[in-house]
Amino acid sequence: MEKLSRVSIVGLGKLGAPMAAAIASKGIQVIGVDLDDNKVAAINRLAAPVYEPGLSELLQKSAGYVSATTDLYQAVLDSQATFIVVATPSQPDGHFSLEYVLKACQVIGEALKKKDAWHTVVVTSTVSPLSMDRHIRPTLESISGKTAGKDFGLAYNPEFIALGTVIRDFLNPDLILIGESDKTTGDLLQDLYERVLDKKPYYARMNFVNAELTKLAINTFVTTKISFANMIARICERLPEADADTVTTALGMDSRIGSKYLRGAISYGGPCFPRDNLALIALARQVGITADIAETTDSFNRWQNQWLAEFIYQHLTLGQKVGILGIAYKTGSDVITESPAIYVMEHLLQKGISIIAYDPAAHTNARSIFGENIIWADSAAECIAQAEVIVILTTWPEFKNLPSNAWSPDGVIRKVIDCWRFLPEIADHPKVDYIPLGKSVQAPVTQTSVETSA
Repeated sequence: MEKLSRVSIVGLGKLGAPMAAAIASKGIQVIGVDLDDNKVAAINRLAAPVYEPGLSELLQKSAGYVSATTDLYQAVLDSQATFIVVATPSQPDGHFSLEYVLKACQVIGEALKKKDAWHTVVVTSTVSPLSMDRHIRPTLESISGKTAGKDFGLAYNPEFIALGTVIRDFLNPDLILIGESDKTTGDLLQDLYERVLDKKPYYARMNFVNAELTKLAINTFVTTKISFANMIARICERLPEADADTVTTALGMDSRIGSKYLRGAISYGGPCFPRDNLALIALARQVGITADIAETTDSFNRWQNQWLAEFIYQHLTLGQKVGILGIAYKTGSDVITESPAIYVMEHLLQKGISIIAYDPAAHTNARSIFGENIIWADSAAECIAQAEVIVILTTWPEFKNLPSNAWSPDGVIRKVIDCWRFLPEIADHPKVDYIPLGKSVQAPVTQTSVETSA
């Protein structure tokens, strides 16, 4: 079977665009496909269609190997493999919608009907278990008149990446997960990755349902680990001289546990972790199994947001304003989906608290939610200058580079609630009352006066 040298990628969003650039940068022809004319035009001029660090530079490096179109049918005809990287929105019951995946499959199926050469269809979008066998495979086979595994290849191949580090994560994975219709399909995909990746990962090849379940299981396990570390942090805050970093560093040195994602701070968010956890819960209920661990992780994570908002509120006195530093759910991203900052801001606004907010990337997205109910600062220093209580919710590097006088430009003492213990150096600042989460903290002030003003 001929090696894959021409691939098409359907969906030029937060994952699809970086994937296209990363694969093309290794000398493989990539055709990006999207219904959004603006994204197509951006790719064709080698500009980033979405916010992701390093994407613009990688697209420039990919000149001559990457292009984009709105014509999926032709893209399939002009390539040897098609990666489907479209949205699979969560449904009310927790399962993922296949609306956009199946729409893409319908067009791909029509193109497969015309093609004589072997073509590999790869579903990268996260789907619920049994989606491949019960919906995706039948759609492709019924429209194309061909059989997966015999006339064309079909694979489920989700990525394990984090926004803000998509390119690094894609090129340096620990694991490549491949659910395959047949050995030839798995071999072709593995060979492609061996030519593209910067490191040699473990290749986990299996049938569709095991791969679908593995994707949800991995992310749910990680969220459970995050929540465990956060539980330790909350305990440390109540114990004299306790320090979450000391505890979790030692904990992570045990090879049975490991240090990744073991930093007690605040709730996890973003477009993947919360919904993958809920999808596993939905699956368990569907098959009659109680998913107590996953359910507890989800409820604890949501409680974390409530706890944090109330913790901040309890450290305010009458008339004080809150400065929010960092709104995105994580550093390096403009995404605010399930961001703790959004919940905190909503909670404080409901209590009548004035908020000044700043984020170097997520400003526009957050403004679309809050409008002018929030004061939008143009810099971290401006945000600090207008508030008495500062909350560091995202660890943007620029916050580290603020001069000492930025923390008290008017000589007034400010409380700084550091959710990630990101700026320990300001603990000795004469005009800063530094409150790091995860360590023994001073009991908050009473809130009677603020309740009156709410």
